Amino acid sequence: MPDRIILKNVAVFAHHGVFGHERREGQRFFIDLVCALDVRSYSRSDDHAKAVGYDALFALVVETATKERYNLLEALAERIAERVLAGHPAVREVEVEVRKPNAPLPGVLDYAAVRITRGRDG
Repeated sequence: MPDRIILKNVAVFAHHGVFGHERREGQRFFIDLVCALDVRSYSRSDDHAKAVGYDALFALVVETATKERYNLLEALAERIAERVLAGHPAVREVEVEVRKPNAPLPGVLDYAAVRITRGRDG
């Protein structure tokens, strides 16, 4: 079983959605990231320079979610996963969940969300 680096409830204010008011006014989104990898190569040396740092992963998530606009939560999740895998070769698999608490739906709910899992083999 691989090791995991986990970021939970990364909060960003962004302008994603299919409706004009969502893209104009923006809203808060919450993102979870789970990266599967083997940390033994750098955990034994306790060397941050060799690590897949959660600081770098956090910055990647925030930048991706705030610098670009997406109609679909799926597209945002896919882009985050692509960037994690491209920028961190040690990560074997990544799971991304994007939650939208204020989804424009005709009822009450905690949030709408998309969760994807992507790996190096497809």
